[in-house]
Amino acid sequence: VQLVQSGGGLAQAGGSLRLSCAASGLPFDDYTIGWFRQAPGKEREGISCICISDGSTYYLDSVKGRFTISSDNAKNTVHLQMNSLKPEDTAIYYCAAVFRLGASYYCSEYGFGRGDYWGQGTQVTVSS
Repeated sequence: VQLVQSGGGLAQAGGSLRLSCAASGLPFDDYTIGWFRQAPGKEREGISCICISDGSTYYLDSVKGRFTISSDNAKNTVHLQMNSLKPEDTAIYYCAAVFRLGASYYCSEYGFGRGDYWGQGTQVTVSS
């Protein structure tokens, strides 16, 4: 199983960035894919997850209305479109995949980090 991330980088406050996560070696339709982030000195948190089989999604309150998760099932890829970025969005962003968990549960502190697969991480920096 391999999750390869792309995108991210540097943006100004109010700007946009797009992250992508290309999955291989797993039955994509049976997985839930999530985006997580970890800022310096803070715990890793789930910000958005999508259940591929039914398209159900979850968003952390602080990103609702600004971030959009989507899947391109033909390319086994999940995207995270990040708009109206804020300096507090600065963190290392990871995508991860788990077999058949609900989107909201996988994004919770109880869901991730157990039997799941992780991408390499990518830095997102938002300047004020």
